[in-house]
Amino acid sequence: MTGSAAPGGRQPDLRVSFCGIELKNPVIAASGTFGYGLEFEDVVHLDKLGGFVVKGLSREPMAGNPPPRLFETSAGMLNAIGLQNVGAQAFVAEKLPRLRRIKNIVIFANVFGSTREDYEQVIRILNEADGIAAYELNVSCPNTAHGGIQFGSDPRSLDEVVGTVKRLARRPLMVKLSPNVTSIAQMARVAENAGADAISLINTLVAMAIDTETRKPRIANLTAGLSGPAIKPIALRMVYEAAQAVKIPVIGLGGISTATDVVEFMLAGATAVEVGTASYWDPRATEKIVDGLTEWSVEHRIERLRDLTGGMVAE
Repeated sequence: MTGSAAPGGRQPDLRVSFCGIELKNPVIAASGTFGYGLEFEDVVHLDKLGGFVVKGLSREPMAGNPPPRLFETSAGMLNAIGLQNVGAQAFVAEKLPRLRRIKNIVIFANVFGSTREDYEQVIRILNEADGIAAYELNVSCPNTAHGGIQFGSDPRSLDEVVGTVKRLARRPLMVKLSPNVTSIAQMARVAENAGADAISLINTLVAMAIDTETRKPRIANLTAGLSGPAIKPIALRMVYEAAQAVKIPVIGLGGISTATDVVEFMLAGATAVEVGTASYWDPRATEKIVDGLTEWSVEHRIERLRDLTGGMVAE
């Protein structure tokens, strides 16, 4: 059905916008699963996607955690990559110029740090670069200056780091929230009040697996982040709760692998979505989901996909 028209002979309008950024469709490739975008250039038509988020960028290059750091579960994946990346300066000098040569793509830069000073330095480096549409602030990294508390699970720490980055950032700021909290609505409101222009959720859930033959953990880091279809119902619930709690745009992620999944997240309140783990088992998953959204819209006689956001009927 790809290429069919909506009622009146028109193609369905998949465009969405948030923070002044217009995307041709709501499908964004998630950070950590799409490299720097360049790795997928020969596999996916990058200009067909709504956008993509590059690997998390730190103040200095990071080698990540020792292996094993990936393990497939019955309905998802455990990952403890450890935020391996080339560092913000190398990204700006080596990766970004190549990305800028690709036309009609929207690039989001994921930013993380262990201290507020780390976040500040990365933002200062990226502020001077061209070709980035917005920042996605990863607030789930250990905050060594506060005794190992994670920014994303402590309201005061979250308020401090978002407020600090917002004062420095020359681009819209999206805050990626952790699901490992008591109240996602509370953390969403903290991010909004601290100056976030949008929020994205959920990040991975803390989990683990054990090899019963060796009695050793499957992941060298012991615990890891669980992603994939297993977490989708949790992610959907949290997106709904966050969207009800804030007025800023919500970007939903967690277990999305089909066009129908995207529609569910939009009905729950998401303006756009990010697709992560699906790209591991099918590198073209994001592009296929975009095609699927066109087919779904035609089949359901939807002229403007963005009208679905927040459209769940609760009785």
